[in-house]
Amino acid sequence: MDLFNWEAFRATPLSRDPYEHVIVSGFVKPGALEKINADYPAIEDTGSLPVEGLQFGPGFKPLVDGLQSDQFRKAFEEKFQVDLSGRPTTITVRGRCAGGDGQIHTDSVGKIITILIYLNPLWHDSGGRLRLLRAKNIEDVAAEVVPSGGNLVAFLRSDHSWHGHLPFSGERRVVQFNWVTNKRNQTIVFLRHRLSASVKHLLRRAKPSTAQRQD
Repeated sequence: MDLFNWEAFRATPLSRDPYEHVIVSGFVKPGALEKINADYPAIEDTGSLPVEGLQFGPGFKPLVDGLQSDQFRKAFEEKFQVDLSGRPTTITVRGRCAGGDGQIHTDSVGKIITILIYLNPLWHDSGGRLRLLRAKNIEDVAAEVVPSGGNLVAFLRSDHSWHGHLPFSGERRVVQFNWVTNKRNQTIVFLRHRLSASVKHLLRRAKPSTAQRQD
């Protein structure tokens, strides 16, 4: 499958306002996006889930393989001028967003580069659009990313890599890929997302009537 628009990626310069990042519209090619969405994991709960625990069809697997390829790593090494050889990776997948998601944060110190690839075919809501922020203030926006159409945002994690989004509830398909500093941090990311997903699943099952009213 011809997945990624490398021509657009290479043509997009690295921005340093407010921190090192790159935004590429339509990074996932339209034909690939359609196949990925056709076999996207069925995720009923909110939160990000480690890809290792998910079931998905053959159309989704090339995305997972592509993220872990040498070509992918080398492209981001060149863009960010950082050596990623031998660094562990993590992949998490989100299917739905809750109104309380999107709180401002910088990402954990064990992450080197965060990559978010948005897979909803279309997006009309003002909420749920990732904002890259100059400070811990959701209105101090340097850039905003529409979470759809195979759009990609990648940034170098730092103590001021603030990002978040306005509230949104509903389907919000995003795959997050990270290079992390070591195996310990890889395990921490995996366990943290798995625990968070389990808690959210239990809360959803415990309040079926509330969830029904919200729908």
